[in-house]
Amino acid sequence: MELPVIHRLTTALHKRQVAREFGIDSLVKVLEDYMPEDQIADVRRAYEFGAKHHAGQSRKSGEAYIFHPLAVARILADLRMDATTLIGAILHDVIEDTEVSKERVATVFGQDVADLVEGVTKIGKVEGLSRAELQAESFRKLLLAMTQDLRVILVKLADRLHNMRTLEAKEPAKRRRIAEETLSIYAPIAQRLGIHTIRTELEDLSFANMHPERARVLEKAIDEQIGDSKNLIRDVESKIAKALREEGIGATVVGREKNVYSIYQKMRRKKMRLLQVMDLLGFRVIVAKLDDCYRALGVVHHVYRPVPGGFDDYIANSKSNGYQSLHTTCIGPGGHKIEVQIRTREMHHIAESGIAAHWQYKLGGKDGGSAPQARATEWLRSLFDTVGTAGSLDFIEGVKVDLFPDEVYVFTPKGLIRRLPKGATSVDFAYSVHSELGDRCVAARIDGSLEPLNTPLRSGQTVEIITARHARPNAAWLNFVKTAKARSHIRNFLRNQREDEAVRLGRRLLEIAMRDLGVPLAKLREEAAEPVLKAYNLKDMEELYATIGTGERLAPLVARHFLPEHKGGVATGDGEASSAAPLAIEGTEGLVIDYARCCRPIPGDDIRGNVSVGRGIVIHRIDCKHAKARPQDWVPLIWSEKVQGDFLSEIHVLAQNQRGLLAKVTAEITRAEASIENVQMPDRAGSDTIEMRFIIAVKSRVHLAQVVRRLHRLNGVTKVARA
Repeated sequence: MELPVIHRLTTALHKRQVAREFGIDSLVKVLEDYMPEDQIADVRRAYEFGAKHHAGQSRKSGEAYIFHPLAVARILADLRMDATTLIGAILHDVIEDTEVSKERVATVFGQDVADLVEGVTKIGKVEGLSRAELQAESFRKLLLAMTQDLRVILVKLADRLHNMRTLEAKEPAKRRRIAEETLSIYAPIAQRLGIHTIRTELEDLSFANMHPERARVLEKAIDEQIGDSKNLIRDVESKIAKALREEGIGATVVGREKNVYSIYQKMRRKKMRLLQVMDLLGFRVIVAKLDDCYRALGVVHHVYRPVPGGFDDYIANSKSNGYQSLHTTCIGPGGHKIEVQIRTREMHHIAESGIAAHWQYKLGGKDGGSAPQARATEWLRSLFDTVGTAGSLDFIEGVKVDLFPDEVYVFTPKGLIRRLPKGATSVDFAYSVHSELGDRCVAARIDGSLEPLNTPLRSGQTVEIITARHARPNAAWLNFVKTAKARSHIRNFLRNQREDEAVRLGRRLLEIAMRDLGVPLAKLREEAAEPVLKAYNLKDMEELYATIGTGERLAPLVARHFLPEHKGGVATGDGEASSAAPLAIEGTEGLVIDYARCCRPIPGDDIRGNVSVGRGIVIHRIDCKHAKARPQDWVPLIWSEKVQGDFLSEIHVLAQNQRGLLAKVTAEITRAEASIENVQMPDRAGSDTIEMRFIIAVKSRVHLAQVVRRLHRLNGVTKVARA
């Protein structure tokens, strides 16, 4: 058979397949599931109108052009969009590619449809503008139309998705250019709108067209690693769902295979090999009530063995952005690691739409123009306020910055714009305005609401910093600030603060040592200090105090230098001071007092301190094994009657392996007014008992005892011990 004949046959088969898959009858079949008959008739009428005016036009792939707008409408129908959106999708190219005017569309189908079609229509050729500038202006026009009706961008996203699906008809260079534009603009917009199915497909199609060999190799490697993922997902879903039903827990279990591009990005970002990527498969268990979360966790751990160290409780310890969920990594079928997230429906809504700023647009219902539309409008307003008057190419770059929020744009109360890196907080904002504002900030109002200082900022928000005259930077800020300016100012302040605290501590230690020798430091003559300072090569007493406070020198030895004639009563045979007055610990000493992690002392414990160079005094419990070596290096300590603050203590809970036990234990700890800082559950494969290790913040030994008593009363708990 001759090649031209084969080509014609292949083309005819392709056209027939396209007509069957994306014809009007196929679309109507989908619409019959949710749309009234009169609206379906309007969609059919739009098809007839579009087919008439696109007659004779074809795509590069060979099929009649009308099948492209029908395919766009089908994508939107799968999202259950309303009739106006579908009609706009079918007609989205008639103004641009035919002789039909906007006024004609408005007359036949109404103003809303005409505005949708006009919003998607690209700007024609303009004298003096380059191709890149024309594209940028068309995109500016699209976003402006989106401020009036969010459905404009939904039509455009569906249009872009179908174009990406049929990109193989274009030459390689054009495919790469379109894919790059899709990945940098349209996929992030889909993410902003919460349309995850479109976003992930756009990302994977773009990746395959930009880096075809990388995509092919990675897809093959993923398939080899997880095998038949669909069967694996169904197996895990059914097992977890069945186990939950048997326990009377109503839940929705949804499994998914992460898209190829997100895995590729994670490998690049974290410099990981594919074998190191744990969450190739993820599962979400969505329940009705908070208590069901912990009960469901026990069920999941009963079905699949948890990975040691793979559990995080973001319900008891929610993230700074408000995210709440239980995360656990388990060994699934075939030894594959699976991540399971357990949350309530409300938590799921916040995680998907609230904090992550993924907007959803509800059409055909009462909520169509409510909060999601308002959030979209707010984003667009901030975008146009920031780069709306910029030139064409600067505008498109500004949009990319906003969609890829490596930077965020926020407003001062006076309306001035501050540009900050992604993840920046109110502290970063304060230091960007003025270093003194940063030093004195104690809280922040974000869009009028009081929020913690570590709350990540989003573009378009207005930030007002609340200050206090005596406030000062906190060392904990270094854990979340993003800007170099904030980090530098905080470190400089803490360096100076450490020196001040070291001076105060050093003076207290020397006073005690001098008092032990019978000569109060206050009564020491100034000239008596000169030989000591000279011997240590120090310029003044403050510098001497600082060296004692940071542990570089021991106070008893320094005291002897002040009184070289003093012979007796300083040391006993075991090297400890015979009459040394202990140093009282108040819990407010700051950076020159450290609490040993090996024994975690708390008020009420008998304690002693080890003078450590550069760290000051490290406090241990007296019964700690590390507190018995080199007694000459230890300082006697007591707790002050005015001690204040929270102190970390570690407890181990041994219990029978019961479902829901973790929930009961954490609830009891919370009821005892202690806070959980960390939870670990070591692997005890094949055992009828489980061990839970908690690090909790308590006020004192008495407070800790109250926590322990409450846990002992729980059914199933066999032992509670302090580490």
